[in-house]
Amino acid sequence: MKRAVIALVIAGCNAGSATPAPAPQPPPAAKSDQTPTIVQVAGLDGPRLYVALCAPCHGADGKGYAADHAPSLVNPTFLESASDDFLRRSIASGRPGTSMAAYGKAHGGPLDSAGLDRLVSYLRGKGPAFRMLPAGGAGDPAAGAAIYAQRCASCHGDSTTRGEAVSLANPAFLAMATDVFLRHAIVHGRPGTKMEAFGATLSGTEIDGVVSYVRTLGAGAPAVQLLPEPTGKEPLVQNPRGGTPRFHLRADPCPALPGGSAATAGCKPDPRYVSVDQVAAALAARQRLVIVDARSPSDWRRVRIAGAVSIPYHDLKRLDELPGDGTWVVAYCACPHHLSGIVIDELRRRGYAHSAVLDEGINEWHRRGYPVIAAEGVAKPPAEPKPPGTIH
Repeated sequence: MKRAVIALVIAGCNAGSATPAPAPQPPPAAKSDQTPTIVQVAGLDGPRLYVALCAPCHGADGKGYAADHAPSLVNPTFLESASDDFLRRSIASGRPGTSMAAYGKAHGGPLDSAGLDRLVSYLRGKGPAFRMLPAGGAGDPAAGAAIYAQRCASCHGDSTTRGEAVSLANPAFLAMATDVFLRHAIVHGRPGTKMEAFGATLSGTEIDGVVSYVRTLGAGAPAVQLLPEPTGKEPLVQNPRGGTPRFHLRADPCPALPGGSAATAGCKPDPRYVSVDQVAAALAARQRLVIVDARSPSDWRRVRIAGAVSIPYHDLKRLDELPGDGTWVVAYCACPHHLSGIVIDELRRRGYAHSAVLDEGINEWHRRGYPVIAAEGVAKPPAEPKPPGTIH
């Protein structure tokens, strides 16, 4: 089987004055026989499922941090404390409000029960087996709060601000992680990462307090009833009679040579990123564009940019329907760069020069109060560290 090109997308563009007609472009290329469909992805074995769905963020080797601070899935202290049920539910339900989508078919993802089992089995084979671990006692959350603020918050954040490490305030995470799982991570850390083993510096009572406090971080989160699933017939073009936005795209700088400031020979900046402010301005001016939500449909059903069409990265067949007349295509996910770039590469390969990556992603769009369609109970995501080079 040919290897599928897979990606989550967020593409965006900034609006300025309109032009009378779209600028000419070469006609889009024919559909690639490597463009993934949901059937192709669902039928893959465990290793190839991992490459398709997980590697872009968690890394080809599973050690994490390829994008969006995704953690290691093969760290020994993680695997020995994560049950198969924890792994399965995490893949199926995701981490709403983050770039970790829900991949279970019941949530709109591509994986049925057998697919989830194949992926869990693959991950389980990358490290130690799950084992029963000692439980702690009842802790004092007030005492744990003080320790958390001093030792944990700078990396893990809290209910209002996300850190660079796993968000311990994410309600979906807390619903799946047991106290034993949390305690083991605190005591033994994650070897090879910034997560140190606190068992040598904190007492058992103090660790129990931290676990009890972490439990309070997700308290009071309302249940969310997802919006109806996409039909595949939603209109692609917004404001079809509107003018053409003039987007000003940002490019990543060419990397410098080791030990010097000169750019790598042959590197040409690739303008492909645009701020959420420009996209919002284009919509407010009723300019013509397509907004693609490339996340799993479960995320589209939770909250989406108003008018966005669901074309998930694991099922790209609706790309064939995009107009080839120079209309700007704005795609987005929650990464916000790493995965969207793969889809933009595919669009540009097809001849869509007017395509770009939403620089800050949907979470920042939502935080700034720009128009969204959201299920009842969905709150604005917590603030998070800005990636290097992001437009502010």
